Amino acid sequence: MIEIGINPVAFGNVRWYGIMVALAIAIIIVWVAWQVRRGANIKYDTVFTAALVGIPSGVVVSRLIHVIDRWDYYSRNLGEIVGGDGLTIYGAVLGAALGIWVYSKFSKFQFGYLADLIAPGLILAQVVGRIGCLINGCCYGTVCSLPWGIVYTNPDSLGPLGIAVHPTQVYEIIYLFIMFGIVMLFKGRLNPPGSLFMVYLGLYSLWRFGIDFMREGTSFLFGLHQAQIIAIIVLAIVIPVLLVKTRWVKAGEGVETVKEIESI
Repeated sequence: MIEIGINPVAFGNVRWYGIMVALAIAIIIVWVAWQVRRGANIKYDTVFTAALVGIPSGVVVSRLIHVIDRWDYYSRNLGEIVGGDGLTIYGAVLGAALGIWVYSKFSKFQFGYLADLIAPGLILAQVVGRIGCLINGCCYGTVCSLPWGIVYTNPDSLGPLGIAVHPTQVYEIIYLFIMFGIVMLFKGRLNPPGSLFMVYLGLYSLWRFGIDFMREGTSFLFGLHQAQIIAIIVLAIVIPVLLVKTRWVKAGEGVETVKEIESI
């Protein structure tokens, strides 16, 4: 078994998880800014304003979904509803997407175009976030007897002490790198804009539905975790959209331009 004795508290009341989340957000912003520098058809001001809108909306929805998932606890501890300890990746992604989509309606940029730019950077950000989960001891798997099972030994860890569990955080990190390769392969090859982001949502939802059978968590509905229910809903939307609207662009043909998008 692999022991993890790293102190999840970096200093004071700051945990490494929080630092990794902050780093993940920075990675997304830097990724998109780099795409703009390479010639993406969107302004720096739009990117940073979208970040100012997307970050808080992502945090709020992320926290909301966590509170709903653990309502049995928070209904008895209402004073703890507002906080940053419990966040969900689905809430962060969907909440940020919703906030940026609303902002796009008051601006001149196309949401789908920006979403496609963000998708690869978002995957890299999730890798960093899962490293934070691994150190923190959260999002751990069920009991494991395999040689690569992990055992948390630090008393400040959120994981079960002295019990070998599946390193589901590591499993996800490996899958995310595979996802990154697929998304980069499809980058610039799908129409209409927004299709690449849909591919990202679909691939991640397939993963979350499956991996949550190996993760500890509360039963939310029909014996499934909350993330699995969200995954089913996302897939029910994404798959038909990809099948009906998305088309492959031949090499050299190029994707639709922003002007073309605005006429749709």
